[in-house]
Amino acid sequence: MPDQILIERDGPAGVATVVLNRPQSHNAITIDMYRELPGLLAGLDAEPDVLVVVVRGAGEKAFASGADIAEFERERGDAERARRYNEHVAAAERALDGMVKPTIAMIHGYCIGGGAGLALACDMRFADDRARFAITPSKLGLVYSLESTRRLVDLAGPSRATWILVSGQQIPAERAVALGLFDDVVPSADLAAATYGFAEVVTTRAQYSVRKGKEMVRRVMAGQLTDDEETLAIRNGSFDTGDYAEGVRAFLEKRPPRFTWR
Repeated sequence: MPDQILIERDGPAGVATVVLNRPQSHNAITIDMYRELPGLLAGLDAEPDVLVVVVRGAGEKAFASGADIAEFERERGDAERARRYNEHVAAAERALDGMVKPTIAMIHGYCIGGGAGLALACDMRFADDRARFAITPSKLGLVYSLESTRRLVDLAGPSRATWILVSGQQIPAERAVALGLFDDVVPSADLAAATYGFAEVVTTRAQYSVRKGKEMVRRVMAGQLTDDEETLAIRNGSFDTGDYAEGVRAFLEKRPPRFTWR
């Protein structure tokens, strides 16, 4: 049986790809995949040569069509089993949401249910023009988790988030980008180039700036609106990395900077 999650490194230097590898099931996410994701993501976050992580589904028909409903009777057949299952889902989404390094969901086709949950936990979402986004607990008699709902509200706002949740309707790509759910939509044939081209740009930037900038965004989204000792230390710390001096020197010498901080 092939691995249900693959780690690929055949893109630009510094970019690792997490592949949801069940194309025969539109990459429906199994409980084993949810269990495996936190450890895999922690490993990539700790790996010095990995600067950006892309998450995608195998093939071009689906990012992920949702959690594997074929497992529901066995894994979510009563409240206790459902609680354990939901804990694994939450742990996987938290691991993705909590990564220090930037994450990009590369979305071909269906991005539904549990697939949408993983995509929302990424920092950015690039999609093809055939992509369809939906969150479907109202079609299954379930309730979306608070954390996942918070990510949806952060992107789409409370009114549109409510519409998405109560209807369970599939949203086409152009509508999804207008709602803020996707950051870019391109023709299917161009999606890999757009995603990995952007990821490669991020690898050329000062990584202290990249990671701490991401942390600042996270703090704002958590409600912090004024500097404290920690945020001031983060900002002032940039002057001690060596990359600041290199960035200024490269600008004055009219050449690309050679950043080294990891």
